[in-house]
Amino acid sequence: MDNLTHSMVGAVLGQIGLRRTSGLAMPTIIIAANIPDIDATCTLLGTQALALRRGLTHGPIAMIVLPLILTAIMVAFDRWQAKRGTRPETRPPVNIVWLWVVAQIGTLSHPAFDWLNSYGIRLLSPFSDQWFHGDTLFIIDIWLWALLIGGYLWARRGERTGPAPMMQRARIIATAACAYIFFNGLITGSAEAKAAAWLRAQGREPDLVVANPRPFAPWSREMLWRGDGRFGGFPYSLATGLEADAGAAEGMPTGMDDPGVERARQRDADARAFLFWSRMPVAQRAENGDLLISDQRFAGRGASASFSVQVPAQALR
Repeated sequence: MDNLTHSMVGAVLGQIGLRRTSGLAMPTIIIAANIPDIDATCTLLGTQALALRRGLTHGPIAMIVLPLILTAIMVAFDRWQAKRGTRPETRPPVNIVWLWVVAQIGTLSHPAFDWLNSYGIRLLSPFSDQWFHGDTLFIIDIWLWALLIGGYLWARRGERTGPAPMMQRARIIATAACAYIFFNGLITGSAEAKAAAWLRAQGREPDLVVANPRPFAPWSREMLWRGDGRFGGFPYSLATGLEADAGAAEGMPTGMDDPGVERARQRDADARAFLFWSRMPVAQRAENGDLLISDQRFAGRGASASFSVQVPAQALR
């Protein structure tokens, strides 16, 4: 998910009661909820960053090491302020154990939410390069934003009369957010099952069916399928169901049987990184012989140009 979502998840978790466990607990849990994204620095590498993002810093080793590092930094910061005489008098004492617990919870929340979209996450890196995809929420969900930001402000208002009202309100918001995510998961599961059944009825045995979440419309999905070397898609909505005609099962060739794909993997670093990352790759030849490799999940969207690689024809000979 985006970093605003991660930050608000950390803030609401803090309001539930974790902020009261130690001095600096609130900033710690918000930072922890974002800290696995330190791998964002690799985006300087361009397309090759796709092979590095959401990997090592989101895996099990990082889930142990990052909270320890963050706890040490926050404790050192508190002591530094105390030594300089700038530590706020209203700040409660720092409890190292509780601060580590808070950092651990915040850090774990990050891969949990990153898993929810179709971009994916390598949860077991560096032990496995397998990508995991929840296909439940779009990577930026404005409805979840509204719920978390509005809920945070509502809980802050409750704090005026004491910590108990704030904690109660924050728990209500956390429960509502979980219900929203669960409901979206049910939509995805139902849509994928219905789409797979429909494709089989049309004589197409799909290897993969993905209910790709749409921005602004959590009640609908972009149904994507692959099978027999072909790919296609059609809309789905809770209101109208599957919006597909018989031609939707015909699809188009994925082009992944083009010998140039394997040559591109071997000879072009960008293509190799892209194919490692891509869940639903599609290869097409331009008129001049160049090979364009894209991902079905991002076709037709504004970000599609950022998720494609063009390999010159001469590099494939």
